[in-house]
Amino acid sequence: MGLVTVDTRDATPIYAQLERGLRAAIATGRLQPGDQLPTVREFAVELRINANTVARVYAELERAGVIETRRGVGSFVSAAGRAEARPAGEKTKRLRGFVTQMLSEAERAGFTIDEVLVELNGHRHTADR
Repeated sequence: MGLVTVDTRDATPIYAQLERGLRAAIATGRLQPGDQLPTVREFAVELRINANTVARVYAELERAGVIETRRGVGSFVSAAGRAEARPAGEKTKRLRGFVTQMLSEAERAGFTIDEVLVELNGHRHTADR
């Protein structure tokens, strides 16, 4: 398959290399929603790593909503996989940039942070209804 490579000489743990590689393949579109992943055993043999390592990574990606496992069928990239595949730090960085830009624009328009927060909280409560 050649989706992911691991380097046993790299100081990064194998499971971290595998998780990062799968997340990258999904985030960049090399793996699309609905694509089936190799079985745990197939991937372990292909990469010459322990099957428990592959199972651990699959379980973590499933908890994160990146993949879904259908019992007796296999593991697949979830519909939300691409968005969820991005590393958490990247999403936080993008959110901080968005908030910084929004607050700068609010300040230029003459609004205080408190006024913006009140308005945002009002929208949150409206969305809950």
